[in-house]
Amino acid sequence: MTPPVRRAAVFAVLSTLSLVVPVFGPMAGAALAAVVLVGAFVVRDGPLFELLAYPGDYEDERLYGVITFVLAGIALGLIAVGTSMSIAVFVGTVLLVGYGNLGEQAARLWTDHDAAVVAVFCLVATVAAVAGQLVVLGTASPSFETVLPGVVFLAASGALLAALLRDVLLLYDDPIVMLSVGFLLWLLAELEPAIGTVEIAVALAVTIALGVVSYALETASIAGMLTGVLLGLVTIVLGGYGWFAVLIAFFAIGGLSTKFRYERKAELGVAEDNNGARGTGNVLGNAAVALVAVLGYAASSTSLLPVDLPPMLFLFAFTGSIATAMSDTLSSEIGSVFETPRLITTFEPVEPGTDGGITWQGEIAGIVGAAIVATISFALFPEVEAVGAAIIVAAGFVGMTVDSLLGATLEGSVLGNQGVNFLATLSGALICALLVLSFAVLG
Repeated sequence: MTPPVRRAAVFAVLSTLSLVVPVFGPMAGAALAAVVLVGAFVVRDGPLFELLAYPGDYEDERLYGVITFVLAGIALGLIAVGTSMSIAVFVGTVLLVGYGNLGEQAARLWTDHDAAVVAVFCLVATVAAVAGQLVVLGTASPSFETVLPGVVFLAASGALLAALLRDVLLLYDDPIVMLSVGFLLWLLAELEPAIGTVEIAVALAVTIALGVVSYALETASIAGMLTGVLLGLVTIVLGGYGWFAVLIAFFAIGGLSTKFRYERKAELGVAEDNNGARGTGNVLGNAAVALVAVLGYAASSTSLLPVDLPPMLFLFAFTGSIATAMSDTLSSEIGSVFETPRLITTFEPVEPGTDGGITWQGEIAGIVGAAIVATISFALFPEVEAVGAAIIVAAGFVGMTVDSLLGATLEGSVLGNQGVNFLATLSGALICALLVLSFAVLG
């Protein structure tokens, strides 16, 4: 057993101590955490230090990894005791991080394939989080069939977020991962998603399969794949398969559009990096607003929102943001290979790839992209009638135009590409929701 695996095993044991809280109470858990914390400060050399120390711990001869891990657990435990966060979420989160790390380190003994290692992390982390939640919930003797789907949803969502954060952060930033996962699961649990065993099984199968396909086709990096699977899972559970169909249409068509005449784009210097594989920043820049709309839709049926908003507004905000993302992606990926673009603010010819540059072919492609989203929405959602579909197309066009205007004026000096994408999709979402609200009031 290698040192990283032995260290991960000890951290897994430390995470298991979180079960003291539901079994013996918060005071016993706090006392045990204090003992571990004091021990981590006292041990500064010797075999135990060698076992637990991360590379950065040696300079100051302090077990910062253990200390921060325990402090993060204490912080999460205090939140669970003092707020509406359930003890089950607290325990599940701590076990998820501890045992997921152990699974990852063990996987590295037999493979160096990053995707395989991430898959093992997610699997082990999910199983650990499910087990932890069930142990806690079992004390209240609930129906196993009733709680299992929700428990699996929370565990899988947390595992995906943890794997994503570990991919973009350092491997030993477990405290940040633990707190982030805990807050996500707290939010998702508060939304009280109604989901059955078959539904969660299908949702996981569909999203994971599409994530694997996107990675195999090189339309998404590992981080992009994880982000897409997490977004897809949350969208299916909190929105439904119609919402997911709109989202996946963007990912599929947008991802494939990056491959359109890729060699020509590479010659012009406008091709996406990594052979067009989308990363986390790109996925979130285009889909963060859509995710917020999904969460808002789910929260509209609970008491979490400070104002009473009809769920329909969140549906149109969602479709408007996706229409914008689709329009902008197709406009840039297809329009960039044709004639010399012109700057949207002055219509002067500019070099290909210039922020804010547009072509008439790209504008048409963008409108077609918005129309695709509108057509899917019209077919799947009874709320989206002919007028609603037209509004979605208009919102996509407006959002695409906002993207170009921001690119010509603020990108590079004030905003990055992902910031521009976020604001453009936000504008598309707001325009779509406001137009629908206006028509509803006038009608």
